[in-house]
Amino acid sequence: MRDMTVTDATVTASKFSAQGVDVFYGDTHAIKGVDVEIPDKTVTAFIGPSGCGKSTFLRCLNRMNDTIDTARVTGTILLDNEDIHAPGVDPVQLRAKVGMVFQKPNPFPKSIYDNVAYGPRIHGLARNKAELDEIVETSLRRAALWEEVKDRLAAPGTGLSGGQQQRLCIARAIATGPEVLLMDEPCSALDPIATAQVEQLIDELRSRFSVVIVTHSMAQASRVSQRTAFFHLGELVEIGDTEHIFTTPSDPRTESYITGRIG
Repeated sequence: MRDMTVTDATVTASKFSAQGVDVFYGDTHAIKGVDVEIPDKTVTAFIGPSGCGKSTFLRCLNRMNDTIDTARVTGTILLDNEDIHAPGVDPVQLRAKVGMVFQKPNPFPKSIYDNVAYGPRIHGLARNKAELDEIVETSLRRAALWEEVKDRLAAPGTGLSGGQQQRLCIARAIATGPEVLLMDEPCSALDPIATAQVEQLIDELRSRFSVVIVTHSMAQASRVSQRTAFFHLGELVEIGDTEHIFTTPSDPRTESYITGRIG
């Protein structure tokens, strides 16, 4: 690794392991030689200025960059020690294992029930209606939404409030039984109350999943994450325990960003 600092007090078993990852969009070198270990059952936050590469790298973890014609990814990314770019790896199946929640809530134009049931149906996870009902209820409960919608599951998901829609998208993401949840600025379009609800949910979800969140809010990163990675100009500058990153960072660029001198 070139000049990236790693500071670890406690690191659990790695869920993802990336070595020498570069991402190109045409001639643009967006990610430069990233090495990182992402632990299981932990919230890892990616922070950094706009355009620093944090969302680009997040999308590497479930091969969402495959959907961009000009994108080229090199290097190695292992999920549970298996190469996600190996021949025979189906990106659709990978995305069932590595769920994603986007910046703006994007429920399907379907009922609340069908939003959550969509993934389990296409992946054949339920043998009958009773099993599908159970998956939908369990997912909505884990997304802290069940009590608010249990009497109107046939209503359109687009009719929910913004915060409810984002929790519906989280329920949809976890309905396929993933092991990792990727969240790309999941609260940036939400009001403070809805943000607090989603942040509390993220904290609860880490007991079941490895959660990776991209955020522009350093306050949010410090509240919800146990590990923080700082990206700048396409490089992973520093990664370590969140408290260390925010109080005694090892790299001066990290300190400059935390204190508002860059970014």
